Amino acid sequence: MNILLIPIAPLSRTKSRLRKCFSKEQLKDLTIAMFKDLVVKLEKVDCFNNKIVYCNSNEIIELANNSGLIGIKEKLYNPRKTFDQVIFDLNQIAIEKFNASSTVFTFLDTILISVQNFYEISELTQKNQFVLCPAISSAGISVFGRNPPDILQTFFSNNTIPSLLAMLDAARKANLKIAVYDSFRAGFDIDIKQDLVLAYQYLKIFGLEETETHKFLKKNLNLSILKKSINDNRKLTAK
Repeated sequence: MNILLIPIAPLSRTKSRLRKCFSKEQLKDLTIAMFKDLVVKLEKVDCFNNKIVYCNSNEIIELANNSGLIGIKEKLYNPRKTFDQVIFDLNQIAIEKFNASSTVFTFLDTILISVQNFYEISELTQKNQFVLCPAISSAGISVFGRNPPDILQTFFSNNTIPSLLAMLDAARKANLKIAVYDSFRAGFDIDIKQDLVLAYQYLKIFGLEETETHKFLKKNLNLSILKKSINDNRKLTAK
């Protein structure tokens, strides 16, 4: 069983790094917009036996269950679980309750990811033990697959080493068959203020103006992307 897993933070604390840009209510609306867009794409993806959404918020679970996905409510604990622990729990649910033989994790803020990306990542996961798509703007991971699902632990909560480098190093030490999925669309995610402005522009570039995320940004985003230096496109700022 090849299963797609989508962990989503509770709406009450979603995208906390963007609180200087949007209110908590706006961040909630942004999250719901991104999820609705993801649902539209996943309706066209049939290479997974199950698609599981894992979240504590009833709004997300209800949307998932009404859209042909499997919504599972996450239990919250005090102190909070690390992201690695959340991923482990969801992965175990896929193994124990859905007989997963391989899993692919995707995240809500990869707003440019396409239907074709999902098919290609799924195919790579069937041929390899570990598949990853590097995040565009950081040394992180935007999508990853494991076959079997428990062959490698994750390192998103490592305090010193970026997840991309940590997981690649662990996979190589374990002599796993690795595939790196090279994709701008699957690798772009929204994490910081600058990403919001780029996201708005990229959605237009790829003809995605009718998405809920683009509509939200068009209505609520009050930022522009500027160069810090005349001859340097690498140093940008959002104002």
